[in-house]
Amino acid sequence: MVLTAHDVDRFEASRPRLEAIAYRLLGSASEAEDAVQETFLRWQAADVDRIEVPEAWLTKVLTNLCLNQLTSARARRETYVGQWLPEPLLAGDPMLGPADTAEQRESVSYAVLVLLERLSPNERAVYVLREAFAYAHREIAEILDISEAASQQIHHRAKKHVAAGKARAEVDEAAARKIIDEFLAAATSGRTEPLVRLLTEDAVAVGDGGGKVPARARAFEGARAVATFMRGLFKPSKAKRDLVGGSPDIHAATANGGPALVVVVDGRVVGVMCLEIGPDGIAALRSQVNPDKLERATRRWAAGEHGEPLLRVF
Repeated sequence: MVLTAHDVDRFEASRPRLEAIAYRLLGSASEAEDAVQETFLRWQAADVDRIEVPEAWLTKVLTNLCLNQLTSARARRETYVGQWLPEPLLAGDPMLGPADTAEQRESVSYAVLVLLERLSPNERAVYVLREAFAYAHREIAEILDISEAASQQIHHRAKKHVAAGKARAEVDEAAARKIIDEFLAAATSGRTEPLVRLLTEDAVAVGDGGGKVPARARAFEGARAVATFMRGLFKPSKAKRDLVGGSPDIHAATANGGPALVVVVDGRVVGVMCLEIGPDGIAALRSQVNPDKLERATRRWAAGEHGEPLLRVF
């Protein structure tokens, strides 16, 4: 069918919400954009005049497209080179979606996106729709073609799984900046002990290079192992400068609502390190260095204004 301008406008009004749902479900901005575009094609082919509640129809189509994508993604990630981590989104990115409640902010945090990877596709969908977008179980049941009771049970199970693996504590911007400053000071001190004091005993460090940038296949586990790795990571060397194409600037930033370091070379984001803060210190350091997963971050970085870098390390 040929859509009228009004029909296109109705879809475009829903696009930000659809992209925010798809990103939480897929953990990938590029895949989220593709899913929303496919939803538009389905809208274009439908008899839209007969769709009584466009928002519900669009959400159902999008969610089921994402469920299919998640099922195939599991198979692809079995052959992924190294650790798979979500694509980080920098502060202000509209794909982050609503952030009015603690549940909404938590649902898009980098730590929770990592935990959502452990859930089944249905568990992930119910969790996202309920926690981030406050859909009623009746509505979720209609979207997923399950019973309302099943939706409630799946939500309870998913929320329990997420809570069991969560170490994150919500921190304000000032506290986040203080943590980043302390971390960088310790990481560039050349000593291990200052870093150990900032980390929880069971801290982990993991990176995603996607086979395109060197990254260890297994996570570093334990405060001392993580501290030793970070001390070496922030030690300047020509090999590191050659790897990233120059001397990078390190900026303090916010990614997925949490404290982060953004590594920039000539305006190109070459790394985003997300810090997960627990009640007892830094519980996890997750670094996204796969260039395929930093294209949106680079565009976002180029569109904003930034202060002076905290330091130039390599």
